[in-house]
Amino acid sequence: MQPVSTEYLPFQGPTDATLALRALAAFPDRVAFRWNGGQMLYREASCLIARLQIVLMREGVTPGVIVALLSSNRPEAWCSVIAIQALGGGVCNLHPMGALGDHVQQIDTLKPAIVIVDACTNSERARQLAEACPSHRHLALGTTSDTGVDEENDLLSLARQERTRSPLDQSVPHLPGTLNFTGGTTGKPRAVCRSAGALAQMSLSILADFELPAEPRYLAVAPISHVAGTKIVPVLLRGGMIYLVHGFDPPTILRIIEQERINMTLLVPTMIYSLLDCLENVAADLSSLELLLYGAAPMSTVRLQQGLSRIGPVFAQLYGQTECYPVAVLRRGDHHSDHPERLASCGLPVATAAVCLIKSDGTAAATGERGEICVRAPMVMTEYWGRPEETREVMKDGWLHTGDIAYQDATGRLFIVDRLKDMIVTGGFNVYPKEIEEILVRHPGVAAAAVIGVPDDKWGEAVVAYVVAKDGASIEPQMLLDGVKAEKGSVYRPKRLFVVPELPLTALGKVDKKEIRARLWEPEARPALSNAS
Repeated sequence: MQPVSTEYLPFQGPTDATLALRALAAFPDRVAFRWNGGQMLYREASCLIARLQIVLMREGVTPGVIVALLSSNRPEAWCSVIAIQALGGGVCNLHPMGALGDHVQQIDTLKPAIVIVDACTNSERARQLAEACPSHRHLALGTTSDTGVDEENDLLSLARQERTRSPLDQSVPHLPGTLNFTGGTTGKPRAVCRSAGALAQMSLSILADFELPAEPRYLAVAPISHVAGTKIVPVLLRGGMIYLVHGFDPPTILRIIEQERINMTLLVPTMIYSLLDCLENVAADLSSLELLLYGAAPMSTVRLQQGLSRIGPVFAQLYGQTECYPVAVLRRGDHHSDHPERLASCGLPVATAAVCLIKSDGTAAATGERGEICVRAPMVMTEYWGRPEETREVMKDGWLHTGDIAYQDATGRLFIVDRLKDMIVTGGFNVYPKEIEEILVRHPGVAAAAVIGVPDDKWGEAVVAYVVAKDGASIEPQMLLDGVKAEKGSVYRPKRLFVVPELPLTALGKVDKKEIRARLWEPEARPALSNAS
C-alpha cells in the first residue's frame, strides 16, 4: 500500500477542520452548543477534540483513514468529526434515520477503519452493526447503564482519561473530508467524496452568501450529520451558538425559538408546512427569527406565501446537492411581494460557483431556455467513491452535471423545472412533474402532492398524481385534474389521481418517488389501483 501524500500546495486554502479549530480558539468563553439540560463552551469543545484525537490516533486514525459515525444531534458527535478530520481522516456520517440494511451496505462499500455509534440513542443499532460488520473496529460514543458498552469501547470514556492539551491540526486539503451517500430518491445511493478543502470552501460560501445574523443563535433541527451540520462552522466563525434538538415536534420547536431567542434555523419544506399548521392553533413569539433557510426539496409557493404572511420576511432558499453545496441561494430580499414570480426561483448562483445551463445538444441555453444545471466550483465533489465511470459521466466536459433542469431569467436567477430523471415522456411529449405538483398544492385542501410517470402501453408513460388532503378537507379529484388541464393543457393532465393518507419520505425529508413507484406500481398492485381514481 502506497503512503498517502500529505504535501500542501501554496495555492490551497484551509480545511474545514482548520476553520473550526480557529473559531473555537477565538471565542473560548462563549457558549458553542446548547441543548435541553446542558451546554458546552468553545474551550470545552476544543478540549474534547484534543482528547478525542489522542484516542483516535491510538486507534489508527491517520491521514487518509475513513471512519463511519452514527449519532443523533449531540455536540460530542460534531467534536468527533472535527477530531477525525483534523487528523487528516475522512468521515462517513450514517444517517440517524437510515435503515440497518443501508448502514451495512454503506459500511461494506467504504470499509472504514472504525465504526462509531452513539450508544445512548442507538444502542440497538450499535449491536446490530457490530454483528453485521464484525471485521471492523466498533466504538461507542457515550454509554449508559443499559447499553451494555464497557468503557474500553466508549470513545468518550477513553477521551476523559487523557490529559488536556491543544488539538492538533494535521488536516490535508486534497484528502477526503466527508463521504456522504446521495439521498437515493431516484436510484441507488452513491458515496460522494468531498475533500477537506472543499468543505472549507462550502463554509466560506455560506458565510459569503447566506446573510447569517451578526451573532447567530442557530437552531439545528434536522440531522447535523447532513445539511443542517454545514451551518455549524460558519456560525462558530461568527462567535454564535448552536442549539441542538432531537427530532421534530412543531410545538417544541416554536417554544425553543421563543425561549432561546433563536435568530436562525434551517428546515425542509415538510417541516415548515407542519409549523404553519401548528401556528393556526398555537401562539408563539417568533420576533427573534431573522433567517429561516429552507431547501432539500421544492417548496410550494402557496405555502411559502403563507409563511411570509405568518412568520415574516425571514425566508431564504438554498439550492445544492450532495455532489456540490451550495450552488445558489434565493435571498430574503427576493421573498417580496413586489416580485412574487421570484418565489418559484432557487435564486442566484453563489459567488464561488460558475453555473451554465446546457441543453441536450451540448450547447448553452439562452435566457428563458431550459437546460441542465451544470456547475464548476471549489465545493464540487472529488468523485463517486469506487465508481470511476459514473464519476466521469457526471463530470463530463469539465462540468458537474446536476441532473436538474432549469431556465434563467434576465437577472440570472435560476428556476428549476424538474429533475432530469423525473421527466416523463408521454405520447412523445416531455412533462415535468414539478409544474403539475405546483398546480395541485395551490388547492386549499391539498397538503402535499407527488407526480410520477408509470409504464403505459398507449402513452409510453402515463402521468399519475398522488395528493395528501389537509386535515378535515374534502378533495374532488376531477376538479384538480381539470385545473391542471386548464393551466398546462391535456398532455400535463394526469391520467390518474389518487388521494392518499401520506407520501413516503426519505431520511432527508424529501418525497421518495422511488418508493412511490416501488410501493404503488408493482404489477400486483395495479389492478387494485385501477379502480381508485
